[in-house]
Amino acid sequence: MYGLIGRMNGRDGLSSTLQAVVDGVVDGLGFAVAVVNYVHPDGTFETVAVAGSEDARAELLGRRHAADSFDVEFAVAEHWGALRFIPHDRLPADQLTGWIPPLEKTISSDVPDGWHPLDALFAPLTASSGELVGMLSVDLPRDGRRPGPLQRELLEMFATQAGIAIANIRLSDQLRAEHERLLAEQQHLAASEESFRLAFEGAGVGMTMLGVRGPDAGRFLRVNAAMCAITGYTAAELTARTFADITHPDDLGPDFAALGRAADGDEHVYRAEKRYVRKDGRPVWVGVTTTVVRFPSGEPLYAISQVQDITARRVADDDLTRRATQDPLTGLLNRSALRDKLAAALDQARAGGPSTAVLFCDLDGFKAVNDTHGHDTGDRVLAIAAARLAEQVREGDVIARLGGDEFVVLAENATPRDMAGITQLAERITSSLAGPMVACGIAVNLTVSIGIAVLDDHGPDVETVLRAADAAMYQAKASGRDRHVFSHAIGVA
Repeated sequence: MYGLIGRMNGRDGLSSTLQAVVDGVVDGLGFAVAVVNYVHPDGTFETVAVAGSEDARAELLGRRHAADSFDVEFAVAEHWGALRFIPHDRLPADQLTGWIPPLEKTISSDVPDGWHPLDALFAPLTASSGELVGMLSVDLPRDGRRPGPLQRELLEMFATQAGIAIANIRLSDQLRAEHERLLAEQQHLAASEESFRLAFEGAGVGMTMLGVRGPDAGRFLRVNAAMCAITGYTAAELTARTFADITHPDDLGPDFAALGRAADGDEHVYRAEKRYVRKDGRPVWVGVTTTVVRFPSGEPLYAISQVQDITARRVADDDLTRRATQDPLTGLLNRSALRDKLAAALDQARAGGPSTAVLFCDLDGFKAVNDTHGHDTGDRVLAIAAARLAEQVREGDVIARLGGDEFVVLAENATPRDMAGITQLAERITSSLAGPMVACGIAVNLTVSIGIAVLDDHGPDVETVLRAADAAMYQAKASGRDRHVFSHAIGVA
């Protein structure tokens, strides 16, 4: 999703931005066809970008529609959040408009939630102010089914960012044209300055004017009310500061480099996502687009930045990432994330770096807990076990739940010749899990069997490592449980 949004926001013109919107839907969101209808100042729609079908492009591109074109469809649409879905059987045949996919793509009626070629799905594109700037329509999901909750959420999130990108690039074009006019018409400077002031102050996003040379480099020369709202500072407080003063320290380096390149003429426009630190100390994520305005000679005059508060989007993206990598029951990493961590550890070992020990932990007798006391109690026991595991590992170690009652610990800086630290870790885990676990009012006593495999610089693939640790765990169970066993299958001492 980050890549699609980055491609969309990385365009210099409105036309290429609109095409990037439909290309992003087809390339990354699971639909075969996407169309954008752009809203003109008079309220009419024009089909300006099509992706996925040359037939649709030939039939739709350049077609204009009245401002109320979508009213009939939306009157019978299902509301999927901000999306509008019109099933094929909601509209009479004489009211169908637009491009219709070939009928041979019709989904059999016995396929649950099958997508019909006459189904329609729309995503309004709005600026941050709420202004409608376009209408995105998608067709022919690649899996042949109506989108589920996750695909709808991704489409809605993408449409939100597309609306902002379209509005921003339109505003950027307007501001750039305004600045060029100001420089070309010096005799009308006073009137032009007032026009610029109105556009600058009235913009729905944060606007700043930055110095780019000498003692004013990086200083806020001018800010609008939206910028003050984003940062919590007054205009007077901001113009007494540089952007470095309010930028999160971890995000500062790239800003200086980008401003320097822009001032030297190497870049005309640069974009970044970074954190400001508000006056109250809270961080706020912003998307910044900066354009350097120059004298006719080419010397930089100042830089204009548009600043968009993207905190909500970053939080939503981080939440999606967390859900994709975290086990929902215990909060530990899930199987997929563990494989990524283990692959990175293997690469590190092959490059001559520190080795990692893999501790495969299986709760002895856990099945009886589920069978006797039910899955609610079993789930609570697993959560308690996960918390106890987390208390025993060292800083830098990684814990994951593979599924069921199987857990894996990746312990860093393990050497085949010195297993004392790993042995102590295994013993701490064994001891911590041996105590009674009170779940749903029931005291449960379990033990744990641990199989240990250590990666060396000839470590094999991820699956082989996990199998070796798993096999050692079964040896621990076979030898009496409640103990740990080292594997000797992959080059460990």
